[in-house]
Amino acid sequence: MEHMKKLSLFVLLLVFLAGCATGDLMSRIHPGMTKDEVTDILGTPDAYESQGEYEAIKFTNRFVSGWFWNRADYNVIFRDSRVIEYGPGKVHKDFDVNILYIIPLE
Repeated sequence: MEHMKKLSLFVLLLVFLAGCATGDLMSRIHPGMTKDEVTDILGTPDAYESQGEYEAIKFTNRFVSGWFWNRADYNVIFRDSRVIEYGPGKVHKDFDVNILYIIPLE
């Protein structure tokens, strides 16, 4: 029985450590990176959209911190195939000037 408690605690600890990965990995993203460089760090995106010369990839419902309820959508926006903006929030399309940008979390 004691072995089962230790194993359960270990598995729970691993889940929490793995859960904070996306927030930590976002700190490795910087302007000028290519889409391949970004996906090598963050993995396969959950969604893609484009507007004019802008592209956005989304990583949906990812952990912000180690707490299971603290989740966000992370976005990376590219122009001419290079990162220009990234972070948690929602991508907004501005049809008047044909651009994409991120509305940050409140």
